[in-house]
Amino acid sequence: MEYDNDKLIRPAYRIEIFYWVLLGIFSPLFNSIIFFPNNWKIWPVLLLINVILLPAYMVYARVLLPKFLFTRHFLVILFTTLNFIIIIQLLLYGIYAIVLDLQLQPETRQYFSHSISTVARETLWTFLYVCFSVAIAYIRKALDEKFLIDELQKDNVSFKLKYLRSQLNPHFLFNTLNSIYSLSLQKSERTPEVVVKLADIMRYLVDDCNELKIPLDKEIEFIRNYIEIEKIRYNADVRFTVEGETGGIMIEPSLFISFIENGFKHALHSETDHPFVYINLKVKDGKIELSVVNNTHIDLETQAKRVQGIGIRNSKILLELLYPGSYALNIIQTEKKERQKSITRLKNAKERLKLLYPDAHTLDVILSNNAFTVSLVLNSAQQ
Repeated sequence: MEYDNDKLIRPAYRIEIFYWVLLGIFSPLFNSIIFFPNNWKIWPVLLLINVILLPAYMVYARVLLPKFLFTRHFLVILFTTLNFIIIIQLLLYGIYAIVLDLQLQPETRQYFSHSISTVARETLWTFLYVCFSVAIAYIRKALDEKFLIDELQKDNVSFKLKYLRSQLNPHFLFNTLNSIYSLSLQKSERTPEVVVKLADIMRYLVDDCNELKIPLDKEIEFIRNYIEIEKIRYNADVRFTVEGETGGIMIEPSLFISFIENGFKHALHSETDHPFVYINLKVKDGKIELSVVNNTHIDLETQAKRVQGIGIRNSKILLELLYPGSYALNIIQTEKKERQKSITRLKNAKERLKLLYPDAHTLDVILSNNAFTVSLVLNSAQQ
C-alpha cells in the first residue's frame, strides 16, 4: 500500500502548507500594516527576514517536534523549545544589526533596535510560532491517522470484494461446465456453440472481472451468454428483456449472475412440466432494476433455506459493500394472508450489498402463487 504519492491532497498537508504561507508571507505583511502603515518599503525587508528564519522554523516543526513530542519526551522538547527560542533571538539580533546599518527612518530604526521591548516582542512572536507549530503537529498527526484508517478501510473493502469475487467465479464456472458436460453426454450438436459461449464467459471472468467497474452492456452480454447456455441445456420458458438506455452506465462485474443462477436452480428443480424463468433488467430515472421470476412448488420456509447458496450470499455481501446502510431484504408470501419475514441466512449476499452500494439499494424476495421473485433495485446507477 502506497500512501505517499498524494500527500499534497491530504487535509493535513493542505493545512500545513497554508500555515507556512501564512507564516512566511502574511506575517511580515501584518507587521508592516501594524508598525509601518505609512512605509510599505519595509515589507520586503521583513519578508526577507522571514525567508531567512523559515528553515529554522521548519526544522523545529517538521523534525524536532515529531521526534520528541509524540514520544512523550516532554523535558527534552521543553529544553529544545527554549534553545530554539534563544537561537531565533540570536539570529534576529544579527539580522537587525545588519538592517540598522541601512539608512532608515527614525521610527523604523526603533522597530529594529536592540531594546528590551524589541526582544520581548520578538520572543512573544517566536513563542506564538512555537504554539502554532505544536498545534499544527497535532492536527497533522490526527489527520494523517484518519487518512491512514480511511485508506485501510478502503483496502479492506477491496480485499473483501476480491475474495468474494474469487468465490463467485469458480462457483459460476463449475455450474456452466456442468451444463456443457450434460450436453456432451447427450452428444448434442450444440455443444460447440456452448463452448464458444463459454469462451466468451471465460474472457469476461478473466479480464473484465478484474476491473472495479465495467460497462453495464458487458454485464448484459455476459448474462445473455449464460442464459443461452441454460436454454440449450434445459427445456424451459426463459425470457430476458432489457429496458431503457444502458449505455454509459458502469457497474460492479458479475453483480447479477447469482440471482439469475438462483432463478434457474429453483425453476428447474420445481418438479413441474413447465419451468419458467423471466428476467427483466430496466434502467430508469438513474436506477437499475433487476427482476428474476421463476416458478417453484415449495413453501416459504423451504425456499428461504434453499436460497443460501454461496453465489447469493456473496452477491448480497458485494452489494452491501457498495451500498451499505440502506438495505431492505424481505420475503413475502401471499396465499391466504400476507406476511413478511426477513431472510437472515443470506449473510454473504447481504455483505456484498452493503460493501458495494451503500445507502442505495433494495432487494425484495417474494413468494406468491408458486412463483418466486427476486427484485433488486440499485438507486445510484453510475454514469
